[in-house]
Amino acid sequence: MEKIDRQHARQAPASGSKPKALVSRKDRKTVGKPLVENPRMTCRNVNVYYGDKHAIQNVSIDIGRNEVIAMIGPSGCGKSTFIRCLNRMNDTIDGCRVTGEITLDGVDIYDKNIDVVPLRAQVGMVFQKPNPFPKSIYDNIAYGPRIHGLARNKTELDEVVETSLRKAGLWDEVKDRMDQPGTGLSGGQQQRLCIARTIAVGPEVILMDEPCSALDPIATATIEDLINELREQFSIAIVTHAMSQAARVSQRTAYFHLGDLIEVGPTERIFTNPRHQLTQDYITGRFG
Repeated sequence: MEKIDRQHARQAPASGSKPKALVSRKDRKTVGKPLVENPRMTCRNVNVYYGDKHAIQNVSIDIGRNEVIAMIGPSGCGKSTFIRCLNRMNDTIDGCRVTGEITLDGVDIYDKNIDVVPLRAQVGMVFQKPNPFPKSIYDNIAYGPRIHGLARNKTELDEVVETSLRKAGLWDEVKDRMDQPGTGLSGGQQQRLCIARTIAVGPEVILMDEPCSALDPIATATIEDLINELREQFSIAIVTHAMSQAARVSQRTAYFHLGDLIEVGPTERIFTNPRHQLTQDYITGRFG
Protein backbone atom coordinates (compact mmCIF):
# COMPACT_ATOMS: atom_id res chain seq x y z
CA MET A 1 0.00 0.00 0.00
CA GLU A 2 2.86 2.34 0.84
CA LYS A 3 4.35 1.76 -2.64
CA ILE A 4 1.02 2.56 -4.32
CA ASP A 5 0.64 5.73 -2.27
CA ARG A 6 4.11 6.92 -3.30
CA GLN A 7 3.25 6.24 -6.94
CA HIS A 8 0.06 8.28 -6.68
CA ALA A 9 1.93 11.08 -4.95
CA ARG A 10 4.47 11.11 -7.76
CA GLN A 11 1.74 11.50 -10.35
CA ALA A 12 -0.27 14.13 -8.49
CA PRO A 13 0.05 17.77 -9.60
CA ALA A 14 1.98 20.15 -7.39
CA SER A 15 -0.04 22.12 -4.84
CA GLY A 16 -1.80 25.07 -6.43
CA SER A 17 -1.16 23.84 -10.00
CA LYS A 18 -3.76 22.58 -12.43
CA PRO A 19 -3.73 18.97 -13.69
CA LYS A 20 -2.12 18.68 -17.11
CA ALA A 21 -4.76 18.50 -19.86
CA LEU A 22 -4.77 15.76 -22.45
CA VAL A 23 -3.01 16.73 -25.66
CA SER A 24 -5.66 17.71 -28.19
CA ARG A 25 -5.97 15.97 -31.54
CA LYS A 26 -4.76 19.06 -33.43
CA ASP A 27 -1.50 18.89 -31.46
CA ARG A 28 -0.91 15.23 -32.37
CA LYS A 29 0.12 15.77 -35.98
CA THR A 30 3.17 13.79 -37.04
CA VAL A 31 6.51 15.55 -36.68
CA GLY A 32 9.90 14.49 -37.99
CA LYS A 33 10.51 12.62 -41.25
CA PRO A 34 8.00 9.83 -41.80
CA LEU A 35 8.84 9.58 -45.53
CA VAL A 36 12.07 8.36 -47.14
CA GLU A 37 13.55 8.25 -50.63
CA ASN A 38 13.03 5.07 -52.64
CA PRO A 39 10.94 3.26 -49.99
CA ARG A 40 10.11 -0.44 -49.99
CA MET A 41 6.61 0.23 -48.65
CA THR A 42 4.52 3.41 -48.48
CA CYS A 43 1.52 4.11 -46.24
CA ARG A 44 -0.67 7.14 -46.87
CA ASN A 45 -3.60 8.31 -44.74
CA VAL A 46 -4.13 4.86 -43.24
CA ASN A 47 -7.14 4.49 -40.93
CA VAL A 48 -8.21 1.34 -39.10
CA TYR A 49 -11.63 0.78 -37.57
CA TYR A 50 -12.81 -2.00 -35.28
CA GLY A 51 -16.54 -1.57 -35.69
CA ASP A 52 -17.17 1.99 -34.51
CA LYS A 53 -13.78 2.33 -32.83
CA HIS A 54 -11.28 4.43 -34.78
CA ALA A 55 -8.05 2.62 -33.81
CA ILE A 56 -5.53 4.14 -36.29
CA GLN A 57 -6.00 7.68 -37.55
CA ASN A 58 -4.53 9.08 -40.78
CA VAL A 59 -1.08 7.50 -40.52
CA SER A 60 1.42 8.19 -43.30
CA ILE A 61 4.87 6.60 -43.16
CA ASP A 62 7.42 4.82 -45.35
CA ILE A 63 9.32 1.59 -44.72
CA GLY A 64 12.81 2.05 -46.16
CA ARG A 65 14.95 -0.53 -47.92
CA ASN A 66 17.47 -2.46 -45.83
CA GLU A 67 16.52 -0.72 -42.63
CA VAL A 68 14.99 -1.60 -39.28
CA ILE A 69 12.21 0.72 -38.19
CA ALA A 70 11.02 0.35 -34.61
CA MET A 71 7.45 1.19 -33.64
CA ILE A 72 7.10 2.17 -30.00
CA GLY A 73 4.42 3.55 -27.72
CA PRO A 74 2.30 2.67 -24.69
CA SER A 75 0.00 -0.35 -24.65
CA GLY A 76 -3.09 0.19 -26.79
CA CYS A 77 -1.52 2.95 -28.88
CA GLY A 78 -2.09 1.10 -32.17
CA LYS A 79 1.41 0.02 -33.14
CA SER A 80 0.56 -3.69 -33.44
CA THR A 81 -2.70 -2.90 -35.22
CA PHE A 82 -0.77 -0.78 -37.70
CA ILE A 83 1.99 -3.30 -38.42
CA ARG A 84 -0.66 -5.95 -39.16
CA CYS A 85 -2.03 -3.70 -41.90
CA LEU A 86 1.24 -4.12 -43.79
CA ASN A 87 0.47 -7.69 -44.81
CA ARG A 88 -3.31 -7.57 -44.35
CA MET A 89 -3.37 -9.70 -41.21
CA ASN A 90 -6.23 -7.50 -40.01
CA ASP A 91 -8.35 -9.04 -42.79
CA THR A 92 -8.82 -12.03 -40.49
CA ILE A 93 -10.52 -9.93 -37.77
CA ASP A 94 -14.30 -9.58 -38.03
CA GLY A 95 -15.44 -5.97 -38.12
CA CYS A 96 -12.00 -4.57 -38.95
CA ARG A 97 -11.87 -2.07 -41.79
CA VAL A 98 -8.78 -0.40 -43.29
CA THR A 99 -8.83 2.73 -45.47
CA GLY A 100 -6.05 4.70 -47.14
CA GLU A 101 -3.27 3.38 -49.35
CA ILE A 102 -0.44 0.95 -48.60
CA THR A 103 1.94 -0.03 -51.39
CA LEU A 104 4.72 -2.59 -51.76
CA ASP A 105 7.13 -1.68 -54.56
CA GLY A 106 4.48 0.70 -55.91
CA VAL A 107 1.63 -1.84 -55.92
CA ASP A 108 -1.44 -1.18 -53.75
CA ILE A 109 -1.66 -4.22 -51.47
CA TYR A 110 -5.36 -3.55 -50.78
CA ASP A 111 -6.28 -3.67 -54.45
CA LYS A 112 -9.19 -6.08 -54.99
CA ASN A 113 -7.07 -8.18 -57.36
CA ILE A 114 -4.29 -8.81 -54.82
CA ASP A 115 -3.98 -12.40 -53.57
CA VAL A 116 -3.09 -12.22 -49.87
CA VAL A 117 -1.28 -15.61 -49.87
CA PRO A 118 1.71 -14.48 -51.98
CA LEU A 119 1.49 -11.05 -50.31
CA ARG A 120 2.08 -12.62 -46.90
CA ALA A 121 5.07 -14.44 -48.36
CA GLN A 122 6.49 -11.13 -49.59
CA VAL A 123 5.70 -9.40 -46.28
CA GLY A 124 6.32 -12.05 -43.63
CA MET A 125 5.32 -11.89 -39.96
CA VAL A 126 7.09 -13.08 -36.83
CA PHE A 127 4.75 -13.07 -33.84
CA GLN A 128 5.18 -12.31 -30.16
CA LYS A 129 5.04 -15.94 -29.11
CA PRO A 130 6.99 -18.53 -31.14
CA ASN A 131 4.51 -20.61 -33.14
CA PRO A 132 6.32 -23.49 -34.88
CA PHE A 133 4.14 -25.93 -36.79
CA PRO A 134 3.57 -29.36 -35.18
CA LYS A 135 6.00 -30.79 -37.72
CA SER A 136 9.68 -31.66 -37.87
CA ILE A 137 12.29 -28.92 -37.92
CA TYR A 138 12.87 -29.67 -41.60
CA ASP A 139 9.18 -29.53 -42.52
CA ASN A 140 8.67 -26.27 -40.61
CA ILE A 141 11.05 -24.61 -43.07
CA ALA A 142 10.12 -26.65 -46.16
CA TYR A 143 6.37 -26.05 -45.85
CA GLY A 144 6.33 -22.55 -47.35
CA PRO A 145 8.64 -23.25 -50.30
CA ARG A 146 6.55 -26.36 -51.10
CA ILE A 147 3.17 -24.60 -51.22
CA HIS A 148 4.60 -21.62 -53.14
CA GLY A 149 6.45 -23.83 -55.63
CA LEU A 150 9.86 -22.34 -54.86
CA ALA A 151 11.79 -25.61 -55.14
CA ARG A 152 11.64 -27.95 -58.14
CA ASN A 153 13.10 -31.00 -56.40
CA LYS A 154 14.37 -32.38 -53.10
CA THR A 155 17.88 -31.07 -53.68
CA GLU A 156 16.66 -27.51 -54.14
CA LEU A 157 14.36 -27.84 -51.13
CA ASP A 158 17.24 -29.08 -48.98
CA GLU A 159 19.27 -26.08 -50.07
CA VAL A 160 16.48 -23.63 -49.19
CA VAL A 161 16.05 -25.24 -45.76
CA GLU A 162 19.76 -25.13 -44.95
CA THR A 163 20.22 -21.58 -46.25
CA SER A 164 17.26 -20.31 -44.24
CA LEU A 165 18.45 -21.97 -41.05
CA ARG A 166 21.94 -20.58 -41.57
CA LYS A 167 20.57 -17.05 -42.06
CA ALA A 168 18.60 -17.47 -38.83
CA GLY A 169 21.73 -18.62 -37.01
CA LEU A 170 20.18 -21.99 -36.17
CA TRP A 171 21.75 -24.49 -38.59
CA ASP A 172 24.65 -25.62 -36.40
CA GLU A 173 22.29 -26.23 -33.48
CA VAL A 174 19.76 -28.38 -35.37
CA LYS A 175 21.50 -29.90 -38.40
CA ASP A 176 21.78 -33.32 -36.74
CA ARG A 177 18.14 -33.50 -35.62
CA MET A 178 16.16 -32.16 -38.55
CA ASP A 179 13.54 -34.90 -38.21
CA GLN A 180 12.71 -33.96 -34.62
CA PRO A 181 9.69 -31.74 -33.75
CA GLY A 182 10.21 -27.99 -33.95
CA THR A 183 8.14 -27.68 -30.78
CA GLY A 184 10.91 -29.49 -28.90
CA LEU A 185 13.34 -26.60 -29.28
CA SER A 186 13.92 -23.96 -26.60
CA GLY A 187 11.92 -20.72 -26.77
CA GLY A 188 14.73 -18.75 -28.38
CA GLN A 189 15.42 -21.54 -30.86
CA GLN A 190 11.72 -21.76 -31.73
CA GLN A 191 11.64 -18.03 -32.48
CA ARG A 192 14.69 -18.35 -34.74
CA LEU A 193 12.98 -21.32 -36.40
CA CYS A 194 9.98 -19.09 -37.11
CA ILE A 195 12.30 -16.42 -38.52
CA ALA A 196 13.93 -19.07 -40.75
CA ARG A 197 10.46 -20.19 -41.86
CA THR A 198 9.68 -16.59 -42.83
CA ILE A 199 12.98 -16.20 -44.71
CA ALA A 200 12.45 -19.46 -46.63
CA VAL A 201 9.76 -18.00 -48.91
CA GLY A 202 11.92 -15.07 -50.00
CA PRO A 203 10.21 -12.05 -48.42
CA GLU A 204 11.06 -8.43 -49.12
CA VAL A 205 9.81 -7.19 -45.75
CA ILE A 206 9.80 -8.91 -42.34
CA LEU A 207 7.34 -7.70 -39.69
CA MET A 208 8.12 -8.51 -36.06
CA ASP A 209 5.49 -7.99 -33.37
CA GLU A 210 7.37 -7.96 -30.05
CA PRO A 211 9.48 -10.98 -31.08
CA CYS A 212 11.50 -11.08 -27.85
CA SER A 213 8.84 -10.40 -25.21
CA ALA A 214 8.59 -14.10 -24.24
CA LEU A 215 12.36 -14.77 -24.32
CA ASP A 216 15.12 -14.62 -21.71
CA PRO A 217 17.93 -12.01 -22.01
CA ILE A 218 20.38 -14.41 -23.70
CA ALA A 219 17.85 -15.49 -26.34
CA THR A 220 16.82 -11.84 -26.78
CA ALA A 221 20.42 -10.81 -27.48
CA THR A 222 20.71 -13.58 -30.08
CA ILE A 223 17.54 -12.42 -31.86
CA GLU A 224 18.75 -8.79 -31.80
CA ASP A 225 22.07 -9.77 -33.35
CA LEU A 226 20.15 -11.70 -36.00
CA ILE A 227 17.95 -8.67 -36.77
CA ASN A 228 21.07 -6.57 -37.38
CA GLU A 229 22.36 -9.19 -39.82
CA LEU A 230 19.03 -9.62 -41.64
CA ARG A 231 18.79 -5.89 -42.32
CA GLU A 232 21.41 -6.31 -45.03
CA GLN A 233 18.92 -8.34 -47.09
CA PHE A 234 15.45 -7.30 -45.89
CA SER A 235 13.41 -4.35 -44.70
CA ILE A 236 12.29 -4.95 -41.12
CA ALA A 237 9.55 -3.29 -39.06
CA ILE A 238 9.56 -4.26 -35.38
CA VAL A 239 7.03 -3.45 -32.66
CA THR A 240 8.62 -3.35 -29.22
CA HIS A 241 7.79 -2.18 -25.71
CA ALA A 242 11.50 -2.17 -24.84
CA MET A 243 12.94 1.22 -25.72
CA SER A 244 16.43 -0.13 -25.13
CA GLN A 245 15.78 -2.76 -27.80
CA ALA A 246 14.55 -0.14 -30.26
CA ALA A 247 17.74 1.83 -29.61
CA ARG A 248 19.91 -1.24 -30.22
CA VAL A 249 18.39 -2.65 -33.40
CA SER A 250 16.71 0.16 -35.37
CA GLN A 251 17.85 2.99 -37.59
CA ARG A 252 14.49 4.80 -37.50
CA THR A 253 11.85 4.94 -34.79
CA ALA A 254 8.15 5.79 -34.98
CA TYR A 255 6.24 6.77 -31.85
CA PHE A 256 2.48 6.05 -31.67
CA HIS A 257 0.01 7.55 -29.18
CA LEU A 258 -3.71 6.76 -28.96
CA GLY A 259 -3.89 5.75 -32.62
CA ASP A 260 -1.89 8.71 -33.91
CA LEU A 261 1.62 8.62 -35.36
CA ILE A 262 3.31 11.34 -33.32
CA GLU A 263 6.92 11.39 -34.39
CA VAL A 264 9.29 9.59 -36.77
CA GLY A 265 13.01 10.08 -37.12
CA PRO A 266 16.49 8.62 -36.75
CA THR A 267 16.51 6.43 -33.65
CA GLU A 268 19.38 8.26 -31.94
CA ARG A 269 17.64 11.62 -32.31
CA ILE A 270 14.27 10.28 -31.14
CA PHE A 271 15.85 9.05 -27.91
CA THR A 272 18.14 12.01 -27.26
CA ASN A 273 16.30 14.99 -28.74
CA PRO A 274 12.60 14.26 -29.43
CA ARG A 275 10.69 17.08 -31.06
CA HIS A 276 7.21 16.38 -29.72
CA GLN A 277 6.22 16.74 -26.08
CA LEU A 278 4.34 13.41 -26.14
CA THR A 279 7.47 11.62 -27.35
CA GLN A 280 9.52 13.34 -24.69
CA ASP A 281 7.04 12.32 -21.98
CA TYR A 282 7.08 8.68 -23.11
CA ILE A 283 10.86 8.46 -23.50
CA THR A 284 11.42 9.93 -20.02
CA GLY A 285 8.88 7.59 -18.41
CA ARG A 286 6.15 10.09 -17.53
CA PHE A 287 3.61 7.64 -18.90
CA GLY A 288 3.56 4.34 -20.74
